[in-house]
Amino acid sequence: MVGVFRFVSGCPGPSGFGSASTAQEVTEGIDGTNLTALVTGGASGIGLETSRVLALRGVHVIIGARNMKAANEAKNKFVRENPRARMDVLELDLCSTNSVRSFADNFIALHLPLNILINNAGIMFCPFQLSQDGIEVQFATNHIGHFLLTNLLLDTMKNTVKATGIQGRIVNLSSIAHNYCYKKGIRFHKINHKQGYSEKRAYGQSKLANILHANELSRRLQEEGVNITVNSVHPGLIMTPLFRHSAALMKLLKFFSFFLLKNVPQGAATTCYVALHPRLNGVTGKYFADCNEMRPSSYARNESLARELWEFSNKLISSVSVP
Repeated sequence: MVGVFRFVSGCPGPSGFGSASTAQEVTEGIDGTNLTALVTGGASGIGLETSRVLALRGVHVIIGARNMKAANEAKNKFVRENPRARMDVLELDLCSTNSVRSFADNFIALHLPLNILINNAGIMFCPFQLSQDGIEVQFATNHIGHFLLTNLLLDTMKNTVKATGIQGRIVNLSSIAHNYCYKKGIRFHKINHKQGYSEKRAYGQSKLANILHANELSRRLQEEGVNITVNSVHPGLIMTPLFRHSAALMKLLKFFSFFLLKNVPQGAATTCYVALHPRLNGVTGKYFADCNEMRPSSYARNESLARELWEFSNKLISSVSVP
């Protein structure tokens, strides 16, 4: 109940920030000029605001985007408004493992450091369909694409940490919707089955996977003694293009918008806080909402489920990889 009160009232939590805080406010005074960040889905919505604010703080931002026209238009607008902004755009379709591999190769070829990886892109409440790899599209885009991308870029981030001594940070965008998933959390044996498919539970499943992925990767990196943190965040309810598949829900949310919805600058705040704020140095394997640590669902805290998802994801990617 305390969390609900803070959300509705906008009162700050222990971090000093709350649901009414904006991305610019939570990063005020932070100098990111020695950092390079990669933001997936950085051409629209909260990804766009995240990219803008990181660039405003001096971070060199690489936007991974499916819509290259929109991404380049956003980049050009940022540079016009802030000539000192450092921003580049690379094509990325998280629904395709081939595209993810090409993107990773192209990024590595730039010989850039990687301090911050923000797995932001996502789709929501889609009717049943399979990706070109034959994977249910929400699970493919929201989890598998980011799982593969993170694995492909992890060595680059580790090398950056060794060369600079600066802690690396990985941020997975999840959702409070991770509470509304399938029975037992993940439908491992029916991941691509149309029978029993629920567009909302499938979304919740993919968002649960984002938290489990972050937790398991955090555990593995801690075991290795690598100075990289991995956390997951719930950005809040924001009216973005993600709702295009659910007209009825959009109407309902608009009705309650005064109480429930954040604007985009507020929606990007938790991501920017976890990615950039010095208060989060050394904090890993946690779940944040409204710029404060929160307790996720019991499924999200299940270490055995996280390990099972890790192995399942690797096997699924191997099964669709071109020899």
